[in-house]
Amino acid sequence: MRVQRTIRVNRPQETVVAYLADFGNAVQWDPGTMSCLRTDQGPVRVGSTWRNVSDFNDRISELDYRLERMEPTRLTFVGRNKQATTTDDLRFATDGDTTTITYDAEIRFNGVLKLAGPFLRSNFEKLADEVETSLAAVLETL
Repeated sequence: MRVQRTIRVNRPQETVVAYLADFGNAVQWDPGTMSCLRTDQGPVRVGSTWRNVSDFNDRISELDYRLERMEPTRLTFVGRNKQATTTDDLRFATDGDTTTITYDAEIRFNGVLKLAGPFLRSNFEKLADEVETSLAAVLETL
């Protein structure tokens, strides 16, 4: 399953990218995230990792996320557990003080859960709508 949202905020791109590069901030803007703790040390960089605990469709799941790509115009996080692999790919463009974020989220279920994917589509779309709203609101306060 894959969803995409476009979010525009009146904040400089550098500020937006720096904030979103720390995936631990997901607790502030992702309604499904219950906790997201850094599991390594040092500055945020490619290879940085987090343990994310989320509630999706009334199921608590833990995923280990890794920052796979960190560029001025793109961030990519990949989360894994036994049941699924998720990819959060964020692309950034700027127009003056306005930053446009193209947020692609994909979840690939493993094993038997592959069969459940189509039935969870509407829940995934609803969560994406909630993320779009809350992410924009949080970024506007930076």
